[in-house]
Amino acid sequence: MNEKKAGQTGIQVILGLILVFFIISFAVVFTLNFRPLYYFDIGHLNISQTSGYPENEIRENYDVLIDYNSIFGPDTLEFPTLAMSDSGRIHFEEVKVIFVAIQIACMITLILGAAGIIWQKKKKDWRFLKYASILTIAIPVILGILISMNWDQAFVTFHHIFFNNDYWIFDAATDPVITILPDTFFFHCAVMILGLVIAGSVVCFIIYRLLRSRSKSQRN
Repeated sequence: MNEKKAGQTGIQVILGLILVFFIISFAVVFTLNFRPLYYFDIGHLNISQTSGYPENEIRENYDVLIDYNSIFGPDTLEFPTLAMSDSGRIHFEEVKVIFVAIQIACMITLILGAAGIIWQKKKKDWRFLKYASILTIAIPVILGILISMNWDQAFVTFHHIFFNNDYWIFDAATDPVITILPDTFFFHCAVMILGLVIAGSVVCFIIYRLLRSRSKSQRN
C-alpha cells in the first residue's frame, strides 16, 4: 500500500515538474515575442537618442532579430540597416539555438502536461498542481533576490553560464545593434519572465484549491 502511494506521489511530482518547465519556458517564449515591451522601452529608455537611430529603423531591426530567433524564423540573420561582425553573427546563432530549444521544450511540456492533466482528471488527484505551484514560486523568489541584489553581475553570470566565449561582449563600432539593446531592456524582460512565472504558480494553486474543494463536495 505504501509503495503504491509512493508511486502515485512520484507520478504527481513528475507531472508537477513538467508543468514547472512549461510555465518557465512559456514565460520566456511569451516575453521574447512580446514586442510591445521593447516598443515601450524605445521611448522610456530614450533608445533613439542614445543610439542615434530613428524609432522606425530601431523597430525594423529589432523585429528582424525577433523573427530570426523564432523556431520558424530564417536560418540567417541579416539586419536591414545595421552592420554585424563575424563574432556578432556567431553570438546570435548561439542565442537562436537556446531560444529554439526553449520553444521546443515549451511545446513538448505543453503536450505532456495536457496529457497528464487529462489522465489525472479521471483519478481526481490534483496534487501535481500544488507541487507545480510550490516548485514554480521557489524559482522566481531565488532569482528575484539575486537579480535585485546586483543586476549587472546577474547579467554577466547568465552569459558565462550559457556561452563559452566572449562574443556577447559587443563593440558598438562593429556591432551597432548593441546600441539599441540596453541592459535595462533585458532587466525588464527578466522582470516580465519572473512575473509570468509567479502568475503561473498562483494560477496552479488557485486551480488546485478549487478542484480539491469540488472533489470534497462531490464525495460528501
